[in-house]
Amino acid sequence: MADFIVPSTNRPETDAQHRLQGPIHAPRHVRVVCVGAGASGLLMAYKLQRHFSNFSLTVYEKNPEVSGTWWENRYPGCACDVPAHNYTWSFEPKLDWSAVYASSKEIFQYFNDFARKYGLHKYVKTRHQVDGAYWNKEKGGYDVHIKDLERGTVVTDHCDILVNASGILNNWQWPAIPGIDKYKGVLLHTANWDEKIDLRGRHVGLIGNGSSGIQVLPTIQPHVKKVTTFIREPTWVSPVQGLEQHVFSDQERLEFATKPNTLLEYRQNVERGLNGQFGIFLKDTNTNNDTEAYFRQQMHEKLQNPYLEERLVPNWHVGCRRLTPGVGYLESLGKPNVDVVYGEISSITEKGCLCDNGQEYPVDVLICATGFNTSFKPRFPVIGPSGKNLQDLWSTEAQSYFGIAAADFPNYLIFLGPNCPIGNGPVLSAIECQADYMLKLIDRFQTHNISQFSPKADAVADFIAHKDWFMQKTVWHDPCRSWYKQRADGPITALWPGSTLHYIEAMMELRLEDWEVKYNGNRFAWLGNGYSQTELDQTADWAYYIRERDDDEPVARGRRLQVINRSGTMQGNVGVSFSGKDGEKGVESKL
Repeated sequence: MADFIVPSTNRPETDAQHRLQGPIHAPRHVRVVCVGAGASGLLMAYKLQRHFSNFSLTVYEKNPEVSGTWWENRYPGCACDVPAHNYTWSFEPKLDWSAVYASSKEIFQYFNDFARKYGLHKYVKTRHQVDGAYWNKEKGGYDVHIKDLERGTVVTDHCDILVNASGILNNWQWPAIPGIDKYKGVLLHTANWDEKIDLRGRHVGLIGNGSSGIQVLPTIQPHVKKVTTFIREPTWVSPVQGLEQHVFSDQERLEFATKPNTLLEYRQNVERGLNGQFGIFLKDTNTNNDTEAYFRQQMHEKLQNPYLEERLVPNWHVGCRRLTPGVGYLESLGKPNVDVVYGEISSITEKGCLCDNGQEYPVDVLICATGFNTSFKPRFPVIGPSGKNLQDLWSTEAQSYFGIAAADFPNYLIFLGPNCPIGNGPVLSAIECQADYMLKLIDRFQTHNISQFSPKADAVADFIAHKDWFMQKTVWHDPCRSWYKQRADGPITALWPGSTLHYIEAMMELRLEDWEVKYNGNRFAWLGNGYSQTELDQTADWAYYIRERDDDEPVARGRRLQVINRSGTMQGNVGVSFSGKDGEKGVESKL
């Protein structure tokens, strides 16, 4: 094999010179820093390790363990609201989930086992919290400041590419209710649960009927003396038809583990079902209307209480807030030891909650199931070449490119950023395609003499304009309070303007016309010394393109997609039709 020089530094003055001495597409060393070792950060480490050479990676994680939100959230009843067999990476099934909706402990175990199986812990520094990232104008890339939480010191790292995988549902906060610091009982937050607290025989107050509150109530209700649950607004609660809770039998788990294709077919059928639900989120579709009728019927049958039904069944469309299966929740509201207080909490007193009905409700333990800061604003300063802080620019409305990058912040990539499909359908599938897109950018950075890449400001503006137009046709646009938007009448910042499958297809190829790319020296220095990569490999076929027939993969996008999605192999998928002039009412799913 011929000798050539691979640069060990990405300094502008040396990179182009080194490239001229090597073959075309010589992969220079690239240094990546990733913030967070939750699901996204672990996937990034896995994919970099699997697909790249000549790179270095450090994943900084503030917690003592990996797995992010699934290590942090340990409250009673904590589980994922996505069927467990499809809350896995597409390529990494788990054989022995206990139930359709598995506990957070099982999910933590899945991601922790994933990290252990592929040796990802070697990239991770736990108990290290990123405090800031600052563009280095001389070297390019970011100087990253990290607090060592065990030693109390601050260290600095430098990277060519910074990946923010800190997530959206991990920055928990107390509710903004006056007097919370005056309460003298036991105060708990679902995202900061103290497992030493024994609730048995106590009077518990529960604030919130979002995903966490809905999971907590049926779990603690049988064991406590009394629960007073404070609810300020209605919400749709029911599993989508066909995805009800089910505990897997020993026989089912055995067949998943030993019977060829049984688990694969089950996972594929569930995924098809999840992907067939997008019509739920579009106004005036059969899917939305039928689902709303089904939810309304389920809530009526489970509540069996006209007073609660009047207050808890929303007057906005199903899907405006995140759907939750709510296993056992509605039934728990009718139990003898559960009191429902509907309305606003005016303040928190030494004893409990003072509500807008003028009544004080004393409790021994007060659980705040009040969620997270979901502003999408970075948790730490991110300072770009202009000196501007992304925290300030996104303080009122976060605007990204396809949920993965921000204009004017080069070499900065984001998992589950603004307007990605975090609630549109199967979320881990979306994370996988985000990772693949990032790898394509990193590959181009590594094999060309690129110094900076960031989405163009006008591309971001056009994307936001398209997103805002599309969202008017969705139930997310209804005036409900939801973390999908910063205020009830505000723009939708959390969700993608389409289905998860739509996002996957949109992210299949780089649209470099949407990116501002800058180079070290001559942009064609990557052409190098005239030799190809093939000539450097003495085990390669130097006449690989000479054949007896044309076996090339399709060039046209449509034909290529038909190969990828195995077009023609399925019968009976959910059909879609377009109604209105030029499909102006969108896609109508036929269940």
